[in-house]
Amino acid sequence: MLTAAAIPQTNPRAGYLAHKEEIDAALMKVMNAGSYILGPEVSAFEAEFAAFVAGAHAGSTHAIGVANGTDALTLALRGCGVGPGDVVVTTSHTAGATIAAIELAGAVPLFVDVDPVTFTLDPAALASALARPPEGVRRAAIRAVVPVHLYGQLADMPAIVEIAQRAQVAIVEDCAQAHGATLQGRAAGTWGAAAAFSFYPTKNLGAFGDGGAVVTPDAETAARVRALREYGWRQRYISSEGGAGQGMNSRLDELQAAVLRVKLRYLGAGNARRAAIAGIYDRALAAADVACPQRRAGASHVYHQYVIRAAHRDQLRASLQAQGIGTLIHYPVPVHLQPAYRGRVPVFGSLHHTEEACSQILSLPMFPELGDADAQRSAAAVTDAVPTRRSA
Repeated sequence: MLTAAAIPQTNPRAGYLAHKEEIDAALMKVMNAGSYILGPEVSAFEAEFAAFVAGAHAGSTHAIGVANGTDALTLALRGCGVGPGDVVVTTSHTAGATIAAIELAGAVPLFVDVDPVTFTLDPAALASALARPPEGVRRAAIRAVVPVHLYGQLADMPAIVEIAQRAQVAIVEDCAQAHGATLQGRAAGTWGAAAAFSFYPTKNLGAFGDGGAVVTPDAETAARVRALREYGWRQRYISSEGGAGQGMNSRLDELQAAVLRVKLRYLGAGNARRAAIAGIYDRALAAADVACPQRRAGASHVYHQYVIRAAHRDQLRASLQAQGIGTLIHYPVPVHLQPAYRGRVPVFGSLHHTEEACSQILSLPMFPELGDADAQRSAAAVTDAVPTRRSA
């Protein structure tokens, strides 16, 4: 009796094999060239990625390649003048990297709740936190907001922009899961003073290791980030940034840039394939007693993850695992309840929606090379394991 092959939740190796010849050739070109740090491949990738992010949006965009997504967010905040003593509003339903980056910039995170449908920052909670910060947080200290574009969909940026502009706080976007996503025709990374992208191998645009980029419309911010990523140098071997805003060693290397240049050419097709897989899931799970992802009006969702909500999530996950279907939980414990942050980082009001979501969410298999049959098998296993939704 044949046993069905296991289905991984994600598969970065498949992304390599899909473009193996081009990637191998790009890597060999770098190795033979002998320039391995901040060379021509990085410069070319920065220009190409800036053009990709800008899309049809008016105005120039600058991209600065850095070592990883965490550094990208840290440097984006520093580039916008955020530092020690400042407070940055964000959500607790995110990867710990978001919060680590804020603290690495010297600032203090302030958590607000998420919208229960999209899991992204709730604009009403943001407005309330800015108007009436919790005890111990001075309003004047709040310098920025970091909306996390979670699972491949933008936060409610029109509302967030309006609130931030009125309160005179900077917007620094966390775009680690939103390469190519748009809202009202405007791409992730073009809504604020700066944005941070991650190229971790499982991202929609993934490298062969760590990598990241800061994107900004402002030339001076871009110049400052370029200096900060390399010891504060604006002139080689001469540091111009010191103290809390001192430079660091965070450089995207040539090999990763070469890989990213190849994969960037296929990102649009990969995102379209993710959307097609999401469509398979949507149709197959329509009658199942789970909540499927909801797309914001006017949004193009790039489905970094396909995340369902289930009342008996853990039992469902165990059932899928027994059938060889990989899943993950993004993320099982909200940051404000994790040992490193609990009781230490300020929280605005109740984070009820955040805490409830973390007890119910489950990420199904999602990567561009996932076949239709495997997506259908994964969905069928979900429907077999949960009751059918009662009709109204």
